[in-house]
Amino acid sequence: MRLSKLLYITFLIIVCLSCESETVNTYKNTPSPLEIPILFQENILAPVVPIDNPQTEEGIALGKKLFFDPILSSNNTQACANCHAPENAFTDSSRFSDGVDGFFGNRNSMPLFNLAWNYDEKFFWDGNTFSLEHQALVPVTDPIEMNNTWRDVEQKLKQHTEYPELFEKAFGTTTIDSSLVTKAIAQFERTLISANSKFDKYLLGEIELTPQELNGFNIFMDEARGDCFHCHGSDKNPLWTDNIFHNNGLDETFTDLGLGAITGDPADNGKFKSPSLRNLAFTAPYMHDGRFATLEDVINHYSEGLKNSTTIDPLMKKVSQGGVGLSENDKADLKAFLLSLSDSEFITNPSFKDE
Repeated sequence: MRLSKLLYITFLIIVCLSCESETVNTYKNTPSPLEIPILFQENILAPVVPIDNPQTEEGIALGKKLFFDPILSSNNTQACANCHAPENAFTDSSRFSDGVDGFFGNRNSMPLFNLAWNYDEKFFWDGNTFSLEHQALVPVTDPIEMNNTWRDVEQKLKQHTEYPELFEKAFGTTTIDSSLVTKAIAQFERTLISANSKFDKYLLGEIELTPQELNGFNIFMDEARGDCFHCHGSDKNPLWTDNIFHNNGLDETFTDLGLGAITGDPADNGKFKSPSLRNLAFTAPYMHDGRFATLEDVINHYSEGLKNSTTIDPLMKKVSQGGVGLSENDKADLKAFLLSLSDSEFITNPSFKDE
């Protein structure tokens, strides 16, 4: 009799475990692979999407909600979008982005687009984080940004009326932790693809450029004049950046060491990541510290404002002359070309805006 009871109980346990297993296995979400622009397909490698964080409709929707929600900050006043506004191509129009307690850093927010093609997976101006998921961890606990703790964030999300269900839809669990929060935000950020500028349309044979824009492109590509393409790509590199760290002659001495502060190598002092030249019409001010308010300021820097230092990049070949020495006409034409890389549809895309 006891043996029969034992067998019966064992059978029930097996059935329950089997049902539980079936419940877990029936969880499904909706794959939503990135839409790769034609120029990207033709000229660069496939995007970086981690195996453990595939793009899904539910994950992207959750990430978007989190990106625009100030719930991540300590006092519920600041969201990712405060420093990465859609209308500014997901950067900040202020020179220095401010945090929840009125603190200001010493850098301008980097714009967010085409992040899935950042192949070295080093983010921020100084490359201090590896992977887009890791990058999303940093602002929450940074005292001059959201100034929060992940424990507090997790508790607020668990007690929220909507988030537990959204996490279950996205990841098959109501357990909310920093890993899943940043995975969702990274999924949304990977959808921020910009590839429909006037110059893109020109390369696709859809429109013509003005003579001024064409001359500006030629200046950009000419080593004897603009010599810009080494760091910022070309018509064969639709990212318009090499995603590498350079000292571009901003200062003779450094108060911000940039990459050097991360690596500890003095040879890296004053090096910062080359930003993409896309969407310059919307991303002022420029440089890691927002020191240049206008594109004219940027062009003047490379034309006659270069400063020498011990770590100056070898690509700044004319630093001893102060720069490449462009004429006023060439400066105007170069500016016209640079503005042709701006994608107005990107900053108005409803998929990228708060609903």
